[in-house]
Amino acid sequence: MTIAFTTKTARRMAATLALSSALVTGTALAADMPGKGVSVTPLKSSIAEETFQTELVDKALEELGYDVKPIQEIEYATAIVALANGDGTFMADYWDPLHIDFYKNAGGADKLYMEGVYSPGALQGYLIDKKTADEYNIKTIDQLKDPKIAALFDVNGDGKADLSGCNPGWGCEKVIEHHLDAYGLRDTVTHNQGSYSAIIADTITRYKQGEPILYYTWTPYWVSGVLVPGKDVTWLQVPFSSLPGERKDVDTSLPDGSNYGFQANNQRILANKKFAEANPAAAKLFSVMQLSANDISAQNLRMRDGEDSPEDIDRHVDAWIKANQSTFDGWLDEARKAAE
Repeated sequence: MTIAFTTKTARRMAATLALSSALVTGTALAADMPGKGVSVTPLKSSIAEETFQTELVDKALEELGYDVKPIQEIEYATAIVALANGDGTFMADYWDPLHIDFYKNAGGADKLYMEGVYSPGALQGYLIDKKTADEYNIKTIDQLKDPKIAALFDVNGDGKADLSGCNPGWGCEKVIEHHLDAYGLRDTVTHNQGSYSAIIADTITRYKQGEPILYYTWTPYWVSGVLVPGKDVTWLQVPFSSLPGERKDVDTSLPDGSNYGFQANNQRILANKKFAEANPAAAKLFSVMQLSANDISAQNLRMRDGEDSPEDIDRHVDAWIKANQSTFDGWLDEARKAAE
């Protein structure tokens, strides 16, 4: 039997096929780009070296179709409140448990989303140059109660040790201030605060001139690549665990028995809860991304050595993705499956 096609019938069939093709293409595009049409505002602290971690998340979100806005710089406590209120979308450097008080004050799990660990095992604490530590047998921070020991680290001539400390608003400054009282150091140690990058640069200069140094730092960060623990400097132990606020009863001892006075921290991606619930692809991405402390420290050291422009950091991120393409693509695959 022969079927006669009219011009009208042929047009209808062509239109139907075109519509079907468009629907298939649209469905594939939606599956591949679940974030299309959704804006994201990343937040970070004033620590320039946290840009690398943040931009890596940005690049992954862009691959999922999200419209990622420029990074907004804001200190941790205020940033966490902004996330809780929906004035920002995520931050890639929430320090857990250092920032637990900020988190709870902002509404905790009722307003904020946090799953997975972005970068594990960050350490913090006090260090002095190894030469002075060995010469005077200094092993614990409370030895600085002795005015003669404290005076070794006096920079401005007032007889007190000068500690290169932590910026206001970072969270670590509260722990340091608490330690000054807990370990009886208030009368012999001055906690110098301001721009950490400027203070630590001065500290490194003094070390190179052969002067004793006392400073606070953390890992992963470039400082321990310049002042190498065990070679150039020595970690100071604390006589007992003592933390402020919610963590007042926490034991800060590490598995090897060392006690630097700070808990080991995990860097985690913290996000607005409503955004995470409405965007399962992004929520899944936040939970599965992982970055090693070694990779962060290596990139941070490149910034310290002069590769610190936005273009430099963007190039570092792209290079990391290229070197870890299968891992990066795996994160995206898991995120897309979560949106199905």
